[in-house]
Amino acid sequence: MKINLTSVMVDDQMKALKFYTEVLGFIKKTDVPLGKFHWLTVVSPELPEGVELVLEPMAFPPSQVYQKALFEAGIPAASFAVDDIQQDYKRMKALGVDFKSEPQSIGPVTIVVLNDTCGNLIQLAQKSEHF
Repeated sequence: MKINLTSVMVDDQMKALKFYTEVLGFIKKTDVPLGKFHWLTVVSPELPEGVELVLEPMAFPPSQVYQKALFEAGIPAASFAVDDIQQDYKRMKALGVDFKSEPQSIGPVTIVVLNDTCGNLIQLAQKSEHF
């Protein structure tokens, strides 16, 4: 068994697609119009046949409550692995990304949390060489 899809709820799919591709660096995998919304996924350019991230519209009212509660509690909706967190932090900071702090070492990982502009906090994580 393996993970095929995972989702992050977004308040605007097209705004999310722009942020997740142009800022985070993912590539669009699937875009199927479904009336008002789309079946919209992105993937890592390093693993184009890997796990897809669904940019899920918040059409289901309980999802709006859940997303807001996570955001207000400071809990990331997702975590993405990076190879060089300092480099990614500097690059995205120059693009105007809202980070909640500077990268911090937490035992075997270094993490930083950012606002995806679509209602979510997203964590970036880099494992140490010894983990």
